[in-house]
Amino acid sequence: MATEKRRKHKGGRKPKIDPCKHRYAISLNDVDNARFLSLFEASGMDVKAHFITATLFEKPVKVVKIDKGTVDYYMRLTSFYSQFRAIGVNYNQLTKAIKSAFTERMALALLSKLEKATFQLAEINKQVIDLTKQFEERWLQK
Repeated sequence: MATEKRRKHKGGRKPKIDPCKHRYAISLNDVDNARFLSLFEASGMDVKAHFITATLFEKPVKVVKIDKGTVDYYMRLTSFYSQFRAIGVNYNQLTKAIKSAFTERMALALLSKLEKATFQLAEINKQVIDLTKQFEERWLQK
């Protein structure tokens, strides 16, 4: 009869197939509580109950450590990359302008200067890639 009443009512949340209805309580002293909280924060989980069940049933618990220096490096690398892309856009606009606005002789002279600047940018890009590889090998954990 109780199931018939549930079927008639169509509002609200759908009932779970296997609801969690068994609860347990534990007590911790200050030292154990501090250790528990540090492990919980290191796991990166949002819910303490999920962390406890994962620990009890030996499920793998991810530990995420955020290194501020690494984050800062990648933020600066991202901004550098966006500037590099902007240079590429300007490069395309410049070549179109040179082609349409100048004579062939003058355009060749300007394009040779642009070519030298392009080689410099390519060298800088190689240095950035090498520095990033060194940084990853030295400081990032796999």
